[in-house]
Amino acid sequence: MTSGMTSDTDVRNAIDTLRAAGVDSAEHDARALAKHAKITGADYADLIRQRANRTPLQHLVGSTGFRYLDLNVGPGVFVPRPETEVLVDAVLAEIATTDKPLVVDLCAGAGTIGFAIAHEHSTAIVHLVERDPRAFEWLRRNAPTGNDRVHLHLADAADALRDLDGAVDVVASNPPYVAESERDLVDPEVRDHDPALALFAGEDGLDVIRIVAATAARLLKPNGFLAVEHSDRQGEAVPQLLNDSNQWHDVADHEDLTRRPRFTTARRAPR
Repeated sequence: MTSGMTSDTDVRNAIDTLRAAGVDSAEHDARALAKHAKITGADYADLIRQRANRTPLQHLVGSTGFRYLDLNVGPGVFVPRPETEVLVDAVLAEIATTDKPLVVDLCAGAGTIGFAIAHEHSTAIVHLVERDPRAFEWLRRNAPTGNDRVHLHLADAADALRDLDGAVDVVASNPPYVAESERDLVDPEVRDHDPALALFAGEDGLDVIRIVAATAARLLKPNGFLAVEHSDRQGEAVPQLLNDSNQWHDVADHEDLTRRPRFTTARRAPR
């Protein structure tokens, strides 16, 4: 197999190799890597070996699509997932008729939520907060050039943006939410390659969601909108967490496109 050149037989063999390695998307990934090898001249056999060892496809090709964006990703940043698109839909619906809405993306990672909102709402002012310096470098790499509506902050979600307290229209977040006890349930691509800081959140998986909720309560205007992603096993726990506080009303949970519980929304109660 020559670098950059693949035959139909090469691709069929690659599909078999990936299936044997337990890769669910074997056919898609084998063809995507063949296309990447053709464009870049990379060695197809080496790409397939790495993918069979469960290196994420997105790391091998260097980017991933999310809605209308192509985001750079690699070691050190959480790979965006299509499940997050429904959360973005909810935020865009919330701000559809608002001019210059002030939006905060906490635990921003590669910029998945914040950059999508800035791209799809022509006047939204978006602040993206990420505390991990390695992830922040990917955030900076993905930032739209020449867009003065987008602001990046290397900061902890717990104390970020205190100058915006009580002024924000929407807080959105896809925070870490995997419980320590669930490590063995996580796919190798995620467990071994996404940064642990972006995955694990204490014994019940809710430690960072608690921080996000507290910061959102500080930042939001009365009736301001919170949207926070969670695992498909937290569809009751996250709404309960918000309902147990006197800071929220209109708490509701929502499914993703696979009909699994995926994110919770709420409104900031009047102070």
